[in-house]
Order: sequence, then structure tokens, then C-alpha cells
Amino acid sequence: MKGIPPVRSRRGPRRRKPGKLHADKGYDYNHLRRWLSQRGIRHRIARKGVETSQRLGRHRWTIERTMAWLAGCRRLHRRYERKVDHFLAFSTTACTLICYRRLAK
Repeated sequence: MKGIPPVRSRRGPRRRKPGKLHADKGYDYNHLRRWLSQRGIRHRIARKGVETSQRLGRHRWTIERTMAWLAGCRRLHRRYERKVDHFLAFSTTACTLICYRRLAK
């Protein structure tokens, strides 16, 4: 959360933090909830033994699906490239190909 860069907005100053966070039961700790609340970030974290993670699924599905698409690219999955610039170039190319395939359908 601390490493998120400022978000460009249409009006006003750039936002320095996200508005809310959706997480599964693996992040169900009181100190994490307090940390988010102190920074003014609303949280939606499923509670262990009380809630199911199904309600979070509609928000998380998009991210998990996209990561699965990127994992299908062998060079990215194993991280063959040692230089960050090369890895970034291959990940950009992979994202471009994924978008092209989705639009071509």
C-alpha cells in the first residue's frame, strides 16, 4: 500500500492513496484493519469463520483472470529476464497481445 504511486485524477490534486481495499480472509488481522482505517482507506476484508469470500469474488475476479493470462506467457511466468527493463518490455508486449486477442473476438 505504501508503494502505490499517486493516481492521476480529472479534477483536483492527485490522490495519494486508494479509496478502498478488497481482500480475502488471508488479510483478516486487526492490526491491518487499524492500519487502513488510520490512513482513511475503507476496507472490505472477509472475516475468518464468519463470511464467505464469494462476495469479494466479483471485485477480485478481474484481477485474478488477468494474472492468469499473464502467467500463460512463459517468459513472464518464469522470469527469465534478469534486467528490469527487459522484463517490463516483455510484460508490456504480453499485455498488448492479450488486449489485441480480446478485441479481435
